[in-house]
Amino acid sequence: MYKYYKKYVPYLFLLPAAVILILFFFVPFFETIVLSFFDYNSNIYQPAFVSIDNYITLLKSPVFYKVMLNTFIYLIGAVPFLVVFPLIIAIMINQKIKGITLYKILIYLPVIVSIVVAAIAFKWLYAQQGILNYVMGLFHINPIGWLTDPNVALYSVILVTVWKGIGYYMMIYLSALMGVPKDLYEACEVDGANPVTKHLTVTLPHLMPTIGLVTMISSISAMKVFVEIYVMTKGGPLDASKTIVYYIYERAFENLDLGIASAASVILLIVVLVLSILNFTMFEHKQYQL
Repeated sequence: MYKYYKKYVPYLFLLPAAVILILFFFVPFFETIVLSFFDYNSNIYQPAFVSIDNYITLLKSPVFYKVMLNTFIYLIGAVPFLVVFPLIIAIMINQKIKGITLYKILIYLPVIVSIVVAAIAFKWLYAQQGILNYVMGLFHINPIGWLTDPNVALYSVILVTVWKGIGYYMMIYLSALMGVPKDLYEACEVDGANPVTKHLTVTLPHLMPTIGLVTMISSISAMKVFVEIYVMTKGGPLDASKTIVYYIYERAFENLDLGIASAASVILLIVVLVLSILNFTMFEHKQYQL
């Protein structure tokens, strides 16, 4: 009897996580799909079934294409820095130098700062009479509308995301660097390889799965950025910094258009799924091959 029940013990340990996933992921996921087929404009309490009209409305909306473009600009602007810079810093810090713990703490410090606090602080820095424009004025440089110029606002917010995330991804790389065999580095040194060649031939091949992981996490984070936009620009000016998640929030909670917001959420899910598949194909599929 004990052996009969023993094989079910692992499932009992998985049960709490399964319940949480069902309640907080799968149920909202399928509910969102259902909501995307209804129109809430006329009556939010008795929505009308409109089939795929919400998706058609989105695909005909210039604003939707604008926010999707902004989202991809955010993705392209933030992810390369969040993948490359932390890797370089991790390699530099993974050396036997004095005060290494202090360096790690200083670089990781932005991660533990609340994103709301960070966004407010940068909003002060970016103000028309803020510190950045004051310093530029000392060098007789005209002030920049960091958050008021449509050509600059989105990139100003991207900088906050990069500043906030470098320390987090650095720690991921550092943990992966600990698993690289030291004798391979010693062999490279015996062969006369310089530091750059050593890392290109040893470090990068061993860290490719980790690079893929960081790419995927940072890409998903960039696609669903919200707090920075909400605190710093509210999607302005002229929708120049409005991304897809802020657009979904605006449609759902300000306009009470749950159908359009749900349809946009489903489209966002499909885009993130495609990005995840591309990441798996490029970086991680080899480690699962027999």
